[in-house]
Amino acid sequence: MSAPCEPTVTAAASATSPPAPPGRRPAVDWRIRFAALSLIWGFSFLLIKVGTEGYAPFQVTFGRLLAGTAVLVAAMGMRRERLPRSARTWGHLTVAAFFLNALPFSLFSYAELTIPSTLAGVCNATSPLWGMALSVVALSEDRPTRRRVAGLGVGFLGVLTVLGAWQGFSGLDLPGTGMALLASLSYPVGWIYVRRTLAGTGSSTLSLTGSQLFLGTLQLAVVTPLFTSAPVGFPLLPTLSVLALGALGTGLAVLLQYGLVQEVGPTTAQMVTYFIPVIATAAGVALLGERLSWNTPVGALVVLVGAALTQSRTGVPTARRPPLGPRRTTPLSTTSMSTRISRLDGVIW
Repeated sequence: MSAPCEPTVTAAASATSPPAPPGRRPAVDWRIRFAALSLIWGFSFLLIKVGTEGYAPFQVTFGRLLAGTAVLVAAMGMRRERLPRSARTWGHLTVAAFFLNALPFSLFSYAELTIPSTLAGVCNATSPLWGMALSVVALSEDRPTRRRVAGLGVGFLGVLTVLGAWQGFSGLDLPGTGMALLASLSYPVGWIYVRRTLAGTGSSTLSLTGSQLFLGTLQLAVVTPLFTSAPVGFPLLPTLSVLALGALGTGLAVLLQYGLVQEVGPTTAQMVTYFIPVIATAAGVALLGERLSWNTPVGALVVLVGAALTQSRTGVPTARRPPLGPRRTTPLSTTSMSTRISRLDGVIW
């Protein structure tokens, strides 16, 4: 979201669109698709690192969004999906594309110029913590419980452990780490904006997501030439990494996520969040030879425990059932929709 939930508008669209009609079972079991999604998003940080070895960060982001958009446009064509018609929807999608795609993707690319991909993956896992903190302020229906507040404290204790706060953050690249944390903060800002503006649009998940990625691609098409010069060549490995990052991590992964949400529900689908930093760390150490001190995996585990607690709904009052009588046909309230949307807030890539 991502990472990112590929954190597109999948959460909003899946909550506001009617469930998919029953049909034949998918050819591939959902557990296999869940594992594939975890691997794709977990390896995204390694692919960013390799991509920046041959291209400027903005070029990596632009190539990523371009390849991802191409995959979703092809899927929309095969399913004969219609683009959103409302100018207001397109305006909201433009803002969502900035906070959920253009900004965080670019920040992670710049961050990985100076920090290892393992650290970037762990920073990405802090998004649910930022999301919980921001939702308390911005969303009146998200009332904090003791468990969720405790999760917030535990999670940020894990962040301090990863960063080595007890030794004065020595050996840490502060600008790069700051950009990675700012990227993870950008996602919940985008989620909250989506929840407040795009609920009830009537457009399908695929249509909204494809349109959002297209707008993000346009934003990078404008920005990239202003800050970078044209590449003098196309080195094989970085080029393949950028294409894989876009086609798989920003295109195919969104389709996998959408299918999982439809089949097993958002609560199960969001569990992919907790595998991403583990895979990112393993990939960085095994394939890139990145050094790993004890505080990174320990802190990452603490972050994930805190993130899991912040996603807990225990203690949140449930709405009373309406009295028995004729079935109402009025649409769901905005608050009800927002509550359903929030179940996917943990999906960040």
